[in-house]
Amino acid sequence: MKISQTMSRRTFVAGSVALASSFSFAQGDAYPTRPIRLVVVFPAGGGTDVAARIVAPKLAESLGQPVVVENRPGSGGAIGINFVAKSAPDGYTLVLASSGGLTALPHLTKNLPYNPLKDLEPISTFCVSPLVLVVGPAFPGKTVKDLIAIARSKPGELAYGSGGNGTAPHLAGELFKVMSKTNLLHVPYKGSGPGAIATMSGEIAMSFSDMGTVRPYINSGKLRALGVLSKNRSALAPEIPTIAEAGLPGYEAEGWFAVMAPGGTPTPIIEKLNSALVSILDSTEVKARLYTASLETAFSSPAELRSKIERDSDKWGALIREHKLAAD
Repeated sequence: MKISQTMSRRTFVAGSVALASSFSFAQGDAYPTRPIRLVVVFPAGGGTDVAARIVAPKLAESLGQPVVVENRPGSGGAIGINFVAKSAPDGYTLVLASSGGLTALPHLTKNLPYNPLKDLEPISTFCVSPLVLVVGPAFPGKTVKDLIAIARSKPGELAYGSGGNGTAPHLAGELFKVMSKTNLLHVPYKGSGPGAIATMSGEIAMSFSDMGTVRPYINSGKLRALGVLSKNRSALAPEIPTIAEAGLPGYEAEGWFAVMAPGGTPTPIIEKLNSALVSILDSTEVKARLYTASLETAFSSPAELRSKIERDSDKWGALIREHKLAAD
């Protein structure tokens, strides 16, 4: 009798495992059966929005269903990220999230309504957006060293713009302040575009911005680039020195974007989306088109993206705590 009961339990467990495996496979195999929404956390027309609209048709072709881009800007990306975090975990609502919204805002903002690694599932990194420090045409400083000297002579008087609290440009500006021992005022805007316009007009002295937004203004002479924020010069504008070589040794900051799904989205769906995105982002055509938008493709496994979020969260969290930074 005991042997019979044991065999029955084993049969039941084996059957349950097989059923679960079959169900998981079916989830990934059948998905998707209707349109997918890709939420972009910044306004239409910006570099991130352009990138999303380059990739969305390719993703739709790969998955066999329309992929609709929807802009939900504000609060440094938190509005769009939170919307997706609270959506059904079925793979039909995704977010193209900023690195700042995933790694810095949780440390900057009290009562943030989402936890990046609990309420969201990583799918893949998407692209890297080279960051650059720009000043207006009337700004007297010609180099990073000049800017630092002017800022030190006028503590608290010079303002810099960013695309919003907790964005990569905001954190880059705070890191610049700390490393250069200057007292700069942060002015957050709803995206890098308005910050660039404010810099051109002289409303603020400088902006930390993504290359895609300010590159046309740099080329036309309406803005002057003092340095790129990456460790090495950008292939998009190799004539612009790095901040490190232009006057602030050791300085480095990077902005990146990633595709995330609501927490609890089934693994087969995550894997299917990852496979499709990696194939698209690794294609010569998409790389070339993103390059024209001043973006560099970047892709990863879900596990690699999770590790990247954790590493950058530790880095920016330490800076925020040590210097008691807060959202403006």
